[in-house]
Amino acid sequence: MNITAIQADLLWEDKEGNLNRFEEKINSINGSHIIVLPEMFSTGFSMNPAPHAETMAGPTIAWMKKIAMQKRVILTGSIIIEEGGNYYNRLIWMLPNGTFGYYNKRHLFAYAGENKHYSAGNRRLIASANGWKINLIVCYDLRFPVWIRQSPGEEPEYDVLIVVANWPQVRINAWKTLLTARAIENQCFVVGVNRVGTDGNGIYHNGESMIVDPKGEVLTSVSDKEAIITLNANKEVLEHSRSHLPFLKDADKFSFL
Repeated sequence: MNITAIQADLLWEDKEGNLNRFEEKINSINGSHIIVLPEMFSTGFSMNPAPHAETMAGPTIAWMKKIAMQKRVILTGSIIIEEGGNYYNRLIWMLPNGTFGYYNKRHLFAYAGENKHYSAGNRRLIASANGWKINLIVCYDLRFPVWIRQSPGEEPEYDVLIVVANWPQVRINAWKTLLTARAIENQCFVVGVNRVGTDGNGIYHNGESMIVDPKGEVLTSVSDKEAIITLNANKEVLEHSRSHLPFLKDADKFSFL
């Protein structure tokens, strides 16, 4: 299975411009099963949701349906959604047939005031594609290992962790370290897609989108430029890592209260 991540410079609060840019980039991609866009890919990490939020019947969802259908891919990334009078940083998992799942970001970044403008989610989304189980999270969620941790059992809950982000350069060492740590402790592939460029608040992002294997080896990393990277996920690599080093079976049992 091929998972492609697009590291892009986002236009600040310019949905039409961003969608046009991503459509051009997506049309250059062939042979991928899943295409991953950054956090708030249509606006940048905006704390001004009211004028930019859409409903689930809005134009960005329609655009995702169109692209997924035309390219015969699963398309994912987060956008600003309004629902029931609340705003959500919502990751969409759009299938080629137009059906979708979604995940509302659980951990809101209080340092930037995200918790003052958005409502938090309370459930995980573990999707499936081509026989692979995929856990989907958004940016700040990466810092909270219990939320991401595989539950002990005969079979792991997921095989790939996808992280979409707007993670700034000033804290990029934490991004790289945490992506690697989550791969090691959950014995899974990790695909982390970040943005590049300076946002509307003057915060610089240098990307460092990464693909990490289940042993914590960084397979691909790209910095300070727009880029498209692809994981050719191999089940043999995953299964060998888990069978040769069966660490997950020794993990502590836990539950969410």
